[in-house]
Amino acid sequence: MDINKYHLSTGMHRNKEVIWIAFEINQQLKMELKKRFPSAKWSQTNKSWYLPDLPSVRTALGMKHRELGSRLKKYIHPVNLTAYEAMQKQLKLKAYSKHTQSTYLSEFAHLLGILKGHNVNELTPGRLKDYLYYCATQLKMKERKLNGKLNALKFYFEQVLNKPKMFLEIPRPKKPSTLPKMLSKEEVKRVFNQVKNPKHLLALRLSYGMGLRVSELVAIKLEHIDSSRKVVLIEGAKGKKDRYVNLPESVIQDLRTYYKAFKPKKWLFEGQYGGPYSTSSVQHVFKKAMNAAGILKKIGVHGLRHSYATHLLESGADIRYIQELLGHHSIKTTQIYTHVTPGSKRNVRSPLDDLDKA
Repeated sequence: MDINKYHLSTGMHRNKEVIWIAFEINQQLKMELKKRFPSAKWSQTNKSWYLPDLPSVRTALGMKHRELGSRLKKYIHPVNLTAYEAMQKQLKLKAYSKHTQSTYLSEFAHLLGILKGHNVNELTPGRLKDYLYYCATQLKMKERKLNGKLNALKFYFEQVLNKPKMFLEIPRPKKPSTLPKMLSKEEVKRVFNQVKNPKHLLALRLSYGMGLRVSELVAIKLEHIDSSRKVVLIEGAKGKKDRYVNLPESVIQDLRTYYKAFKPKKWLFEGQYGGPYSTSSVQHVFKKAMNAAGILKKIGVHGLRHSYATHLLESGADIRYIQELLGHHSIKTTQIYTHVTPGSKRNVRSPLDDLDKA
């Protein structure tokens, strides 16, 4: 497909951002487009072909990628655009991860959207406290969401405006002490048994078998897999740290079969437009399998990582070793799994059981 023979533009279609693909009436060009992008659709209203405006599609079409957070600018009053752009610049200079940049910009844009034409730089600590109170009471935001919002606002006022005292009187919501949600080994088997697509099944098996975050799973490149040493490199994970994890022997043959059938080029799991498979797609596969297996637990695909850690601990693996495999910075993070592992608690009898003997 010679992209120079097509005219590309961006726009909206049915309330979704799309890339319009126009070309002269030519059957050959149409066939080449459909061969390269089987999911390309025709809009009768606009008399043009189109694809979803996604980063992977832009890469495949050779289009320039949007600046991170640029979609949010249309919701911000001109008075605060300079502040928003200063936030973008500072996040880049500090080399925060794309995920953190996206989260911080989204939270900051929410405040700017509420402010409308009021200058954000004129806010006082009292007004900021009122905003967070509004988010908690009116918008019903939970503690984790409020903490994320507070982190974003602190970054702007402290790192961009150099006002370190802005948040001295603003309390940080106490995070709930929750335990990780996980599946039993029998439940993991039931989930896997519901997945018929070999690509989807391999993705879930590796997620559980190596204890990966879903973002780490979709970021695996073919060059990261060393089947001879039975290890996989997890590159640039949380905290921008690399680590090696063990490749389960039970999936090596499945990996080879999958590679021959799907022929991925760069990423182990590739999306339909090229580029890495989306994390939301993996989540969808997992939720669909959970429903089919009749498991009612409210748990996402991250639960496979929790299950991996819990099952390792139950089998007697050293907690320091588990910490390394999971890529935890602190052993305290890993120790939370000791609270969901029965261990020697199984041998503790409830006094109720012995009440009749008294």
